[in-house]
Amino acid sequence: MSSHPSGSGGPGPSSGYLAVFAVREFRAVFAAHAMSTLGVVVSEIALSVLIYRLTSSPLLSALTFAFGLLPYVVGGTLLSSVADRFPARRVLVVCDLLCAACAAGMVAPGMPVALLLVLRCVTAAVAPVFQGTRASTLGDILGEGDLFILGRSVIRLVGQSGQLAGFAAGGLLLALLSPRAVLVLTVATFLGSALLLRFGTSARPARAGTDGGALVSESLSGMRLLLADRRVRSLLLLAWVPPMFVVVSEALLTSYAGALAVSPAGLGLLMCGMPVGAIASEALAGSLLGPRGRARLTMPVAVLAMLPAVGYAFQPSLGWALVCQVLTGCGISYTLGLDQWFVAAVPERLRGRAMTVMTAGLMTAQGLGMTLAGAAAEFVPVHQVIACGGALGLVCVSAVLWGVLRTRNADGSRAGGRSGRRPDRTGGARR
Repeated sequence: MSSHPSGSGGPGPSSGYLAVFAVREFRAVFAAHAMSTLGVVVSEIALSVLIYRLTSSPLLSALTFAFGLLPYVVGGTLLSSVADRFPARRVLVVCDLLCAACAAGMVAPGMPVALLLVLRCVTAAVAPVFQGTRASTLGDILGEGDLFILGRSVIRLVGQSGQLAGFAAGGLLLALLSPRAVLVLTVATFLGSALLLRFGTSARPARAGTDGGALVSESLSGMRLLLADRRVRSLLLLAWVPPMFVVVSEALLTSYAGALAVSPAGLGLLMCGMPVGAIASEALAGSLLGPRGRARLTMPVAVLAMLPAVGYAFQPSLGWALVCQVLTGCGISYTLGLDQWFVAAVPERLRGRAMTVMTAGLMTAQGLGMTLAGAAAEFVPVHQVIACGGALGLVCVSAVLWGVLRTRNADGSRAGGRSGRRPDRTGGARR
């Protein structure tokens, strides 16, 4: 394979997002991610509609989405060592094939609703292993400098864009086809992703050997090692806490739109606000700023992401609520600097587990935030819940950032030195 830049310097004339796409293996990962993301979103919509038609139960239909978040903690906690224990390409392909098998099982006529939900849980439990493995192998494909950070950024951008495209595509497909027919199409997306990863990426050995211990005990042992490191622990909290509060407004948009008596089109517009803000801000930060600039913005942007929700205290109209959602989405750009710090702090042999734990905790935190927001809205007006969520988020995020600052002051020189050496150690033959 031809060599490619992997340093951690600022972007030059040939760097940035274009340099990321110049790497052949990354193009395969990108295409596979776009395909599987579309499949996940469309399958969620199709399964939700199918279950509602079978049961006429709003609760069971809603559980389709809830079960897409809650099992993350199981897969991320008990299966995280899979990302380091087995060759990355094999893990990614097997995960895609499992998801394809689950989607195929949903298509079977007469499948009980309980089993449909179990299959949904299986795909959700597999997801953090897949995402953590993919994140860790980006370091082998792109090096561990700025291209790695931009590659992670592209993956997030695809996720946000795929959410918008998936909702649109799912609605269109369900207008033309039955839910089971749509699920057949999602089987094809997972199989296509598996083929791209199998033949578009290189085979690499497992990142870490096994000591002969059981998979679950090895996963828990790795997680204990990660959480015992103050620096890693503080960065994991920085990855989890802001999104937990950011999703409060998103979880309550339907209720807020109902209070404003806006049309379904208005609700759809509000739902698009946060993804649009996230896509625009991360693309601009990744294109226009170098590593130092993105690192400087990490802490202030994480705090500022909490502020738009406070504006709901004034019960904004549809237009101003949309502005609040877009500005909240812009806060996603803080993760660019966070990724730089995280990859510098985590030992390479634990990188797969670290990325899996980070992903699992992120999705679990968002699910918890949505659940608590919904429970609070049963007793308190929706606009007050959103505003209080923003205010509480300011306090909690500030506390987390204080912990990050303390560990940076204590461990910064050690992390910085390790980050500077890594590109050389992982270059050459492994790529």
